[in-house]
Amino acid sequence: MSLSVELTHRRDGFTLQAGFESPDGVTALFGHSGAGKTTVVQAVAGLLQPDAGRIAVGDWVLQDSATGHWLPPHRRRVGYVFQDGRLFPHMSVGRNLDYGRRMNRRARDPAQERRVLDMLGIEPLLDRHPAGLSGGEQQRVAIGRALLSTPRLLLLDEPLAALDAARKEEILPYLERLRDEARIPILYVSHSMAEVARLATHVVVLREGQVLRSGSASQVLSDPATVPALGPQEAGALLAVRVEQHHEDGLTTLATSAGTLLLLGVAAPPGTRLRVRIPAHEVILALEPPKGISALNILPARVLALRPGDGAGMMVQLESGTDRLLARITKRSALALGLEPGRECHAIVKSVAFARSDIGAGGAV
Repeated sequence: MSLSVELTHRRDGFTLQAGFESPDGVTALFGHSGAGKTTVVQAVAGLLQPDAGRIAVGDWVLQDSATGHWLPPHRRRVGYVFQDGRLFPHMSVGRNLDYGRRMNRRARDPAQERRVLDMLGIEPLLDRHPAGLSGGEQQRVAIGRALLSTPRLLLLDEPLAALDAARKEEILPYLERLRDEARIPILYVSHSMAEVARLATHVVVLREGQVLRSGSASQVLSDPATVPALGPQEAGALLAVRVEQHHEDGLTTLATSAGTLLLLGVAAPPGTRLRVRIPAHEVILALEPPKGISALNILPARVLALRPGDGAGMMVQLESGTDRLLARITKRSALALGLEPGRECHAIVKSVAFARSDIGAGGAV
């Protein structure tokens, strides 16, 4: 079941004209402040009635300005999770979880309740009240409440923005399970590229009210054309890998389509499929296989495209096996190496260049 969005809306000198299709899984809306992310989410939720457009989840039409059809928010069957959770402080966790079902006058579904409790790990919290929960626990309960309202679509509006790094790491594995098990479209708004790379199966990049790029996470994040919207420091490619072997020195061998990577701090057992983000600024290029260097990760690659930046930088898109990589180098280096589309080279990445947030559980990329 997919989400289809076509919107036009003008307000206070800003024009949103955006259209995209997103499948089951997590579609991340990414862009700088003012790009139009909140306007899209509010229109999908029915909190804003745009000037024109059509929004549908499968064959469930939420709005169609051509026919005058518009469903009010309470009839849209959309689960909405905000930054702060917005739990009812006077209710226990159990009563908060049951609120959406009761308001929608739906019968209890014990099997669904069990699945949500297990997925989010919130059964031990049922008798507690929101004031006694951590930020991460509150967000997990808020997501559970939204799921138990049996939505056709889930909106997560920067659900980790108010959490510190430790709480984010606590909740991210639950969001990965949600992505893989919920079986409904999830629209995820975030300013964090690390979150997008770890969770998204589909990415929509917004810039000044327009869709700059929309597609699978691996395609969009490795496209040099999206760098102006992402920012050069955020640019990086996403690879699907498989855990092969753990070594006594703490390194783990991961299989990619073009060779192997050695990374620190991977706890998953052999055979596990993971996704790994490789920041563009951590990739060095060489024309020949380098010798006598400390970097352990050297992947064969071929130049696909070059995109100069406004300053001295150059973004190079590479093909490595069936994967795409990005390398951020200087224009001077690109000229000295004679880089051009089709040029064979080698991509070099240090094992310690990967942060924990760059490694996530498997899922389509």
